[in-house]
Amino acid sequence: MRGTFYLQRFILFLLAVGVAVSAMAGEPTDQIKETTDKIISILTDPDLKDSARNEEKKKLIRQAVDERFDWEELARRSLARHWSGRTDEEKREFVSLFSDLLEKTYMDKVDSYSGETVFYMGETVDGNYGVVNIKIVTERNTEIPAEYRVKKKENGWFIYDISVNGVSLVNNYRTQFNSIILKSSYEDLVGRLKAKVAQR
Repeated sequence: MRGTFYLQRFILFLLAVGVAVSAMAGEPTDQIKETTDKIISILTDPDLKDSARNEEKKKLIRQAVDERFDWEELARRSLARHWSGRTDEEKREFVSLFSDLLEKTYMDKVDSYSGETVFYMGETVDGNYGVVNIKIVTERNTEIPAEYRVKKKENGWFIYDISVNGVSLVNNYRTQFNSIILKSSYEDLVGRLKAKVAQR
């Protein structure tokens, strides 16, 4: 899969330090900020600064991300109409591959974190779905509007999409996946994902 500017920014959204929470913030914002703070504590832990512990650091970050992302919902929406025709085994395989692909995309950028700041601008909730609006400010004072799209489950609010400047992570992948499947096959898509994940 070819990356895009927005996808390459994925790690930035996860690692930006929250410094301002809207007075109207509720559960979705609080839970996202909790995960962000956990990732920041891992990144800034002096005991994990040694390059020999990079794999351990990446594993801890992946665990924190897994606690807040609904990988199945993200995968289902990205595969769109092609999801319903998959067997349960194929669905499990696809969710695993897709989450590993996203991990590979952003995890290599962990060490490039340089203190970007995110302001929590507010949230809207409609039943079991919500949107948390944020504004990322880079070191050069460039402002980047973004959204976390979240879904409520029994044990909290989980992210199923990220949108930056109006461009959705899910929609980006949906377009790519649909194109590959229509031009070739679902099996070809899975093969490409496996090859991408296996790259070092």
